[in-house]
Amino acid sequence: MKNIKFCKKCVESNHRFLSTAQHTDKPGGQKKFAAFDNDGVCLSCRYFEKKEFFNWSEKEEDLKDILSKFRSNNGEYDVIVPGSGGKDSIYTSIILKEKYGMHPLTCTWAPGMYTEVGWKNYNSWINYGFDNFLLTPNKKVHKLLTKLAFLNLLHPFQPFALGQNSLPLKLAVEKNIKLIVYGDSIKERAVGKDNEAKSFNKPEFWHYRNNNDEIYLGGVNIDEIQKKYKIDRHELNCFLPVSKDVVDNSDINLLHLPDFINYNPQNNFYYAKEKTGFQVNPDGRTEGTYTKYSSLDDKLDGLHYFTWYIKTGRGRATEDAALEVRNKIITREEAVLLVKKFDGEFPKKYFKDCLNYMEISENQFWETIEKFRPNHIWQKSGNEWTLKNSVWKK
Repeated sequence: MKNIKFCKKCVESNHRFLSTAQHTDKPGGQKKFAAFDNDGVCLSCRYFEKKEFFNWSEKEEDLKDILSKFRSNNGEYDVIVPGSGGKDSIYTSIILKEKYGMHPLTCTWAPGMYTEVGWKNYNSWINYGFDNFLLTPNKKVHKLLTKLAFLNLLHPFQPFALGQNSLPLKLAVEKNIKLIVYGDSIKERAVGKDNEAKSFNKPEFWHYRNNNDEIYLGGVNIDEIQKKYKIDRHELNCFLPVSKDVVDNSDINLLHLPDFINYNPQNNFYYAKEKTGFQVNPDGRTEGTYTKYSSLDDKLDGLHYFTWYIKTGRGRATEDAALEVRNKIITREEAVLLVKKFDGEFPKKYFKDCLNYMEISENQFWETIEKFRPNHIWQKSGNEWTLKNSVWKK
């Protein structure tokens, strides 16, 4: 896709990947982008327009009916809540437990490198009163896959994304828990489909693999990874999606809480702060954006959003501002100014940590960045790269 467009209602770009290269198939495949209608409005904005007319009381009753079918009578776990101890997972787990009488098992895929504030928030969440399954992957393997994903895909977050997405379903199968509830929804950030479904157990809602798939991690075939780097297959399993057979044979349901309860990220922040003492970024805001309460736990977060910016021309401030426009927290005019000021800011705070983690030099870093910079998005004037199109130029 070469034609760059920006939503007329928020600041989203049609170059937002609906899946940030999380796939385990061969690199270079077809990417899916955010959808716009014929009037130049992204479908997430259209979804928020519809939300204003939803009968949220009825939707909450639907939620109660669904939960009643899964609620255990003996105190056994009856729902899995994935999260890191961020505002959304805190909100979701607490109201499921305290308002709806569920018995959550929370689960967390550990960040590559915990930040101090991220570790504090994680522990505050668990200390509030939740059992938690924390999976910390083999660091030797995670570092290698992060390096390969950066060098071959410019996507250092791929190993984390793969593990994070597959862990809840694997855990649900292992523990025989039939319900997974998330505290956010892709419909609000990119896709914008109708809010009609009450529960899902269809394979297309899961990230899975066929048994005969040729699998790539970090852009490298896993057979080559095992041979070249002398890594056993079992050390890679936690990064791989479940097989399609497991999905087809399971009767596990997946719910997104925003489909049933009308709330927004800022409200979740205030709720989490009140309940658990949730802490914001101690620097006042997070590099690359103006917000201070999202994606705080991993030192690799900033690098992830910067590489996203290089590949798509839209970064962390765009992601935050688009959602806040839809939630009527800020205006589009304010969002445009915020994107202009903060999008693409270099994540210098943990830059050296990231280089050391991936075991690459600064020269390797910038050579890789330039290799993935799309010509239809970027132009060079002297020694400076600038966007050919941006939301503030429109």
